[in-house]
Amino acid sequence: MKRGCIERSAGNPIPQVWAADTWWSRARGLLARPALAEDGSEALLIRPCASVHTIGMGYPLDLVFLGHDDVVLEWRENVRPYRTAMCRRAAATIEFHGGALDRLQPQRGEHWHWRATAPAPSSPGVRS
Repeated sequence: MKRGCIERSAGNPIPQVWAADTWWSRARGLLARPALAEDGSEALLIRPCASVHTIGMGYPLDLVFLGHDDVVLEWRENVRPYRTAMCRRAAATIEFHGGALDRLQPQRGEHWHWRATAPAPSSPGVRS
């Protein structure tokens, strides 16, 4: 997976975001990986993606759905394991550890742009 960050139009960037943009990386997602940081500093961007499942997850997820223009459409908080969530208009989904959106406070219409950064930790949940 590619490593990057999310730059937000309202500030408060997300420093470690892995992009799952191949079939295999999207299918695997966060399964069999260490848990993401609870403070919202780590996330997984899945593109293209309008729906996710939490089958096999050991913790709840917060989800942000982005449109084709990287604008926040909607979000779901604390989606428990063995559930699904979707947003029909979404082009991408960002997964966070459950509870992270309390700190991040997304806003509808806010622009969240993923930008590649220098290689470092190879998978979500690995701290540098």
